[in-house]
Amino acid sequence: MVLKVFLFDFNGVIINDERIHKLLIDELILGENLRATAKDFIEVCLGRSDRAGLRDLLARKGRIVTEEYLTKLIIKKAKMYEEKIKGLSSLPVYPDLGEFLETLRQKEIPMGIVTGALRSEVDLILDKANIGQYFSVIVAGDDINTSKPQPDGYLLAVERFNRWNFNLQLQPSECMAIEDTPAGITAAKSAGIPVVGIAHTYPFHFMQRLSNWAVDNFNQLDLSYVEQVFSQK
Repeated sequence: MVLKVFLFDFNGVIINDERIHKLLIDELILGENLRATAKDFIEVCLGRSDRAGLRDLLARKGRIVTEEYLTKLIIKKAKMYEEKIKGLSSLPVYPDLGEFLETLRQKEIPMGIVTGALRSEVDLILDKANIGQYFSVIVAGDDINTSKPQPDGYLLAVERFNRWNFNLQLQPSECMAIEDTPAGITAAKSAGIPVVGIAHTYPFHFMQRLSNWAVDNFNQLDLSYVEQVFSQK
């Protein structure tokens, strides 16, 4: 078996913006005359789409909202996120990401993104960081009706890669995902995709327990070793 495609989560893997999302969600919840704790954010929102996270967070606080109202909150948060990102003096993309992307490109391994983030947010970051050219397929939160830990996003990514290049004949087991949260790791594994857990958000030992491989950062991921493991399957 050959490693054919590398799939990246977005928030907490490509860009270090989980803190920004927490601040914006806190602001939204305060606007609803409610208060969210750090525990709420970790347990309900981290690694999930805004729609799923906000819906469950509001429900946890006793507030049940319609899909229409939830959409308004998501649009509001997306505008706040754009303003926040545009106001930053430097973009918090992980410093060793660029070198890793270039290594994959040189090995001619196609790359994709599978995320619960909105496509507008993904495009904003990829454009500002000048790394959009590396990714052939993007599955964003507004492409599917479910959220991680459900596998739908990863399965759609495999489908889109096969449409992108019919000759690829891609199977989930021929992909590698890189995730930073339990929800993301579960989603990839449920789709039949091996996972690298990167310790950007949770400690290394936590990632090690959940994923097939664990690393502290991109520089620690030995692609030659990963390819060797795939070739032995």
